[in-house]
Amino acid sequence: MEFILQIRIYYEDTDCGGIVYHTNYLKYCERARSEAFFKAGIPPLKDGIGFVVKDMQIEFLSPAKLGDLLEVKTTLLEQKSASLRLSQSILLNNKEIFKAQLTLVCLDSKTQKITKIPLWAKSIFTSF
Repeated sequence: MEFILQIRIYYEDTDCGGIVYHTNYLKYCERARSEAFFKAGIPPLKDGIGFVVKDMQIEFLSPAKLGDLLEVKTTLLEQKSASLRLSQSILLNNKEIFKAQLTLVCLDSKTQKITKIPLWAKSIFTSF
């Protein structure tokens, strides 16, 4: 199962040539992960518990341009007691133009220590 978010490319997303600036792909992926929480009616940081990226492997396959409508797909690959492994891809006209695999860890923002994923968060990730 996947969570899908559509993103329109605006002028502010591009470089002087109208091509999406490379760091924005990471922002789009972050936005899609946050939106999964919002869609479930839960803030991404709840009761001092949130998720941070531990590692990420990315590959840029093709550029997006001003005006394009992209889809960001997020898929849960693996869930452990305190971490998640996700796959995220960005598609333009059903063609993959960016892909990433990442590990998120659950973090207690008060202690700054890794903690077990609470049940309310597990339900969000198992929904996609």
